[in-house]
Amino acid sequence: MSSEDAAARWREERRESAFAHAEALARRQQAESAQARVLIAAFVARASADGPPAVPLRARSYDGRHRYRTSLEGWYLRRDESVAIDREGRFYVLSTPTSMRALLRGVDPVPQDPPLVLGAGGKDGESLDLVQALDRVLAG
Repeated sequence: MSSEDAAARWREERRESAFAHAEALARRQQAESAQARVLIAAFVARASADGPPAVPLRARSYDGRHRYRTSLEGWYLRRDESVAIDREGRFYVLSTPTSMRALLRGVDPVPQDPPLVLGAGGKDGESLDLVQALDRVLAG
């Protein structure tokens, strides 16, 4: 086998390995989101029945200077109000680019797949288990 053939084979093996790794990561994230959805559904049922009441949710600009209206009501999961769950149990990251239009009309955040750990991979002390966040909201 020539060195050129060996190099091409090595590249192909690396590409296949990277693809397999990406697929495994996607499967793991989907499984975590499924677990998170179960926890969130239980939370929404309990909060809807026993409180605390849902509040109007607002999104923040990336720079933190502005808050924008949304059509959503729900519960903030972090004290900085950066993530929330709406009454239907959809998970939102409530940050958006700064926009004059958003100041006038508000924003429509897009629901995302919920994680089991909020802020995973962030700075030390910024991550929070979803269970802890939900319990803290219920405790008031």
